[in-house]
Amino acid sequence: MRSALLLAVVSLTACATIDATQCRNPYDVGFRDGIFGLQRQEDLYQPVCSKNGAQLDTARYVEGWQEGKYEFDRRKAHGGVD
Repeated sequence: MRSALLLAVVSLTACATIDATQCRNPYDVGFRDGIFGLQRQEDLYQPVCSKNGAQLDTARYVEGWQEGKYEFDRRKAHGGVD
């Protein structure tokens, strides 16, 4: 339950705080979301980026998310110990 609450707060915070600079760094945003174990958020970010006068490169976002998710899963499988 606590994890679900944390995930919800992080998800809402990430969506609410994306700015034009982050929209220009979609790989980094995707990696951040993936490594925190979040679901892909490009559908939420796209309108926010457009409103801020930037275009989100969704392909780069997905690449970053996949790498971050891979790292999240790897760390989870090892109990968080490298």
